[in-house]
Amino acid sequence: MTKEEQARFKKRQWNFILCSMLAYAVFYVTRKNLSMAQPEMLAQGVITKEALGTILTVHGVLYGCSRFVNGFWADKLNGRVFMAAGLALSAVMNLLFGCSSLTILFAVFWIANGWTQGMGFPPCAKMLTHWIHPKELATKMSIWNTSHSFGSAAALGLCSLLFALGCGWRWCFYVPAILAGLAAVFCFFCVKDGPGEDGLPELDLSDVRGKAEEVGQKRKVTDADRRRLVFRNRVIWLCAIANFFVYVVRFGFLDWGPTFLKEYKGIEVSKGGLMIIAFELAAVVGTVFAGWFTDRVFKGRGVRTCVFCMLFAGLCALGFWYLPAGAAIWQATLLLMGTGFFIYGPQALIGIVAAQQATNDAAAMANGFMGIMGYAATTVSGLGIALISKHLGWNAALLSIGAFAIVGMVFFLCAWSANADGYKK
Repeated sequence: MTKEEQARFKKRQWNFILCSMLAYAVFYVTRKNLSMAQPEMLAQGVITKEALGTILTVHGVLYGCSRFVNGFWADKLNGRVFMAAGLALSAVMNLLFGCSSLTILFAVFWIANGWTQGMGFPPCAKMLTHWIHPKELATKMSIWNTSHSFGSAAALGLCSLLFALGCGWRWCFYVPAILAGLAAVFCFFCVKDGPGEDGLPELDLSDVRGKAEEVGQKRKVTDADRRRLVFRNRVIWLCAIANFFVYVVRFGFLDWGPTFLKEYKGIEVSKGGLMIIAFELAAVVGTVFAGWFTDRVFKGRGVRTCVFCMLFAGLCALGFWYLPAGAAIWQATLLLMGTGFFIYGPQALIGIVAAQQATNDAAAMANGFMGIMGYAATTVSGLGIALISKHLGWNAALLSIGAFAIVGMVFFLCAWSANADGYKK
């Protein structure tokens, strides 16, 4: 690239990062709104805890399957269009859920929302690897990954505001549906699939791919190549299994946070929502720090950062479990923030490791595979936590979450020696 092209590329790269962050955050607004609505739904007898736990579990499993299947398609199709379609469909599912009153309809529309939500991350994973060079992917993709936390915090804040204004739980779905419809239009017109769609040269990867790329001899990538890059990769398998445990911890706090704070600590829903927002804001800082630390200290080896993050996330979760029922809110909030700070490092870095190891030829497929393993964790974080809390109490549920973090650390430790990426291999 000429100097002028490099300057324009950098500007358009950040434009893509910010626009796709905003669009992807809205996926979370139309997914995490249920965690704030569920205490009111339970209190009004609209739905039972067991039914809610089952819906959360099936929703999460189907979301993971959706990410896996859509990972195949996203590597082949236009990411901008694919992502916009997912937002539009999520808007419809939220609107229908808010209009429903029967448990079976809640289940149908929220489980269907799980599939449409899976149309968000795979195209983003693909587009990010076409916009960002592998040597700076951990730092910049970690910044992009804060969209998860901003989206979750926006869902919690928006629903808290709606409750404060006297709106019922249904508005926690009507308003996000409107926002998702607007975001779909924004995504279609403002997010670019790659530099070529924005009138710029594609990334030069000759320094990481090797001489074949440099002289233009790189052959067309086949589906067999993509499957080899993903399913015959030891590092991806280890990280995918570890992702299961990452998501148990993450969703254990995120999905049940307002409920267990109310039932276990006696904290009202509005304050509990603010504490979970603090959890998400700490996660923003932790995500960016994990990416920076990976590039600067471990030279792109994300699994090494994940080992330490899981260790400290587990210690913070166990510290929260150890707090007595009468402990001050600020103590509980600090431990929640510590858990959020550390658990979102692996949540972000797993996607980066998958993209790096599978290269930009199969980044979406690899992240789809990570997704199905991660969201299989909802069998534990959804129905599992509901049953444990009902029969053994929140004390046992929180202890279990802390233990899962330590187990996840062990799987990351098994991948400690992995190279930073899989391009040359």
